[in-house]
Amino acid sequence: MFERNLKYLNDNRILYRRDPIDDIPTKQYDWGWYYENGTFECYALFRSKAKITTYKSLKWHLIVLGFLNQEMTHLQFDTLARVIANKKNGYITFNCPTDIIDKIINEIALIDFDNDRPKNKPRKVIFRDNSGLNTKQKQQIIGKLIGRQKKAQPEDIYEAMLTINDNKEKITIKKIATILNVSTRTIYRNITNGLVREKKLLNEEI
Repeated sequence: MFERNLKYLNDNRILYRRDPIDDIPTKQYDWGWYYENGTFECYALFRSKAKITTYKSLKWHLIVLGFLNQEMTHLQFDTLARVIANKKNGYITFNCPTDIIDKIINEIALIDFDNDRPKNKPRKVIFRDNSGLNTKQKQQIIGKLIGRQKKAQPEDIYEAMLTINDNKEKITIKKIATILNVSTRTIYRNITNGLVREKKLLNEEI
């Protein structure tokens, strides 16, 4: 198992996280922002230890990196993509053949990011990196803002999952339900197949 090498990204000032820039939050706090209807503009790659396990996920990560770093030349992006696609750098769990990464790079080069932004999961609660809050305090805030609705949308479940994972705890249906102040039945009813897969990936890295 290779450790993820973020040093390359940081040394080359490559953006891999960005808070919303156009969407207006419902409410702003010292610790961050709340979007009642969710925002698709929050990109936060590599925030957990979960690694890329499929070609589809690899391509999505590279698309986001291309979108966030549009000032890069084709050569610079080509180098970045090969760093991410190299199993030894700790980003992916599989060996990626040269012809596959070549194809992905060429396809991304054709994307018009002005009219075609990367698909993303909606986020309702976004904490500043320097919020000063511990995981328990974050869980309480999420429960207060989202749990009061007495229902759990997929994006709410995703928020709870990320918070649990940040605390290096195994994600369970019961923990998600506790944070959102709903029944486990509600979680089972609203969790999507995509979130079930995400939950499994996050738990595998704990």
